[in-house]
Amino acid sequence: MPDLPKFTVRVYGLFVNSHNQVLVVDEVQLDTPMTKFPGGGLEFGEGTLECLKREAMEEMNQPIEVNAHFYTTDYFQPAFFYDNLQLISIYYRASFVGPQVFTVSARPFDFAEKKNGNMSFRWIDAHELDPDIFTFPVDKKVAEMLRQELLG
Repeated sequence: MPDLPKFTVRVYGLFVNSHNQVLVVDEVQLDTPMTKFPGGGLEFGEGTLECLKREAMEEMNQPIEVNAHFYTTDYFQPAFFYDNLQLISIYYRASFVGPQVFTVSARPFDFAEKKNGNMSFRWIDAHELDPDIFTFPVDKKVAEMLRQELLG
């Protein structure tokens, strides 16, 4: 049997508060500090909306509502960490159900040591939403798209 193509699907939430600020997460995974949108990997057997809701509970302990599809990767993008995987990233506009229950910081990587699994959240003003702060190529593209949408 021939080797089948391999894909990884990632699902992210775009959260914008009433001050026109966008939520990002700074975290360390695979010994790599990264800045990205909240979300993560689709698990076998779950849908994309279910994935995003699960990730929000795991990362933020925050119930969310998925409001609208924003963007899905529409070009070939190799996975950042694995050469033999094609990445498909799906982004949704989302909002919190109830008040925000997780802690945010004003500074990037606001944790004591940069070890795998550590993460901190922060709000970035739409005017300061620079694609270059993001680690991953698709996030950079989405950050620019979102910035243009928010600032007109």
